[in-house]
Amino acid sequence: MTSRLLVLLPPSETKTDGGNSRISSTLSWPELEPVRHGVVTDLIHQATNSDPEAAAKALKISAKQAATELARNRNLANAPLRPAIERYTGVLFDAIDVQSLSDDQRWWMETHVAIHSAAYGLVYAGDCIPAYRCSYNSNVGGTALKRRWQSPISEALASHDGPIIDLRSKGYVGLGPLPAREQAVWMNVCERLPDGTLRSLNHFNKAAKGRFVRLLAERLAAHPEPQTLTDVFNLVADSFAVEIDAAGQALLVAGA
Repeated sequence: MTSRLLVLLPPSETKTDGGNSRISSTLSWPELEPVRHGVVTDLIHQATNSDPEAAAKALKISAKQAATELARNRNLANAPLRPAIERYTGVLFDAIDVQSLSDDQRWWMETHVAIHSAAYGLVYAGDCIPAYRCSYNSNVGGTALKRRWQSPISEALASHDGPIIDLRSKGYVGLGPLPAREQAVWMNVCERLPDGTLRSLNHFNKAAKGRFVRLLAERLAAHPEPQTLTDVFNLVADSFAVEIDAAGQALLVAGA
């Protein structure tokens, strides 16, 4: 257990290939290893022994993507590894732009930000993983991933003593909801319109999350560890505000 701030991100469907075959494959949250092993074993078996069309359907991927993605899954046991924050690509991770962070900011990112993988569960940004294809709604080994991950992920999050900011998409929240406590919050990203009302961000949602997490790394890398969510939000209040709507939902308002 740790009292550090924990920021949860969703993964990306798009990933880089390559990496280093000599990097350690040891992942954080070792209590998740039994489920990780089962899911990865089933992904390899599915990609190796199933009809390609059926495997693609189970993974919710198109025929055009099938050859590349199934080849990745067949090679999971021997694939080169890369830090998770570098493995995932797309709008959210482009906005983080981890390669341009300072060493201290990179260290903060790797030890405070976790990405929720459908194949590997919770992994810190600095944990090294292979390229794979598996989404929250994939059917792996004939079993919905929600049944496999929900309890272990929820228990892992409940054991975390520090504040938690959950920026996962709802599909991944379903694979392991947050504990019900004051210092753990799921946030919807919004923008304020000219008339003062708030609107959920759609196309720019991922970019806003990436900018928010990058700003946390920039501000908190040289700052004492915050003890509460209020401490965290005060440090970024010039760029992001936090509001609570009538339903009690926490809103992260970009462009504050």
